[in-house]
Amino acid sequence: MAEMHTPYASLKKLLSFLNGITAMSGVVLIGLGIYVTFRGAALTRVLGLCSAYLHHVGYLCLVMGCITVLLGFAGWYGATKESRGTLLFCFSFMLVILLVEITAATVVLAFLPIVQEVALEHTFVTLRKNYRGFNEPDDYSMEWNLVMEQLKCCGVKNHTDFSGSSFEMTTGHTYPRSCCKSIGTVACDGRNASTDIVHWEGCFPKLLKITKTQSFNLSGGSLGAAVIQLPGILATLLLFVKLG
Repeated sequence: MAEMHTPYASLKKLLSFLNGITAMSGVVLIGLGIYVTFRGAALTRVLGLCSAYLHHVGYLCLVMGCITVLLGFAGWYGATKESRGTLLFCFSFMLVILLVEITAATVVLAFLPIVQEVALEHTFVTLRKNYRGFNEPDDYSMEWNLVMEQLKCCGVKNHTDFSGSSFEMTTGHTYPRSCCKSIGTVACDGRNASTDIVHWEGCFPKLLKITKTQSFNLSGGSLGAAVIQLPGILATLLLFVKLG
C-alpha cells in the first residue's frame, strides 16, 4: 500500500500546486478585463459598434477570471479532501472556461479586420452628423472632446472633417477647441487652422492602435490562461479517475 500511496500523494500535491496556478490565471483574466473594459474604454467608445465587442469580451474576462479563482480554490479543496464530486465539478467547469477562453480569443482576432475595414467611414460619418461642440452636454460630444484632448489629434482623418458638418453649421467654426494645442489661447478661435495652433493628425490611426493593442492583449491573455489551466484540468481528471 505504501508504494501506491507515494505517487497518489504526489499527485495530490501536484494538483494543489496546479490549482494555485489556475487561481493566478484567474487573477490575470480579471486584470485583463479591467484593463480593456475601463482603461481606454472612453477613448474607443467613439468607434461605436466597431469596438463594442472588445468591451463585451472584457466583461466576459472579468466574469471568467472570478469563476476561475473560485474553481482554483475548489479544486484545491477537492484534492485535499479527496472529494470526487468536487473534482468532477471543477473539471467540468474548467473545461467550459477553457472553451470560452479559446472562443473569445478567436472572436477578438476575427473581428479585428472588420474594425479596420468599416470603422473609418462609419466613424467619419457619425462625427460629422452628431458632434456638437466643446461645451455640449451630450455624451458623444464629450467623448470626442476627451479623445482629441488626450490623444492630441483632430477629427477622424484631420481637422477638415468638421467643414460642412453639423458642428460648423451650428457654431460657425471650422474646428472645435478640442483640436487646439492650447485650448485657452486667443488664437484657438475655430477658424485659424495653422499647424502651430491645431493638431493636424486625425484621431482614427491612434484609436485603431489602441483597439489593436486591446485586441492582442485580450486574445493573448485568454489563450495564455487556457494554456496555464490545461495541466490542472488534466491532473484533476486523473485524480478523479484514481479516486474511483
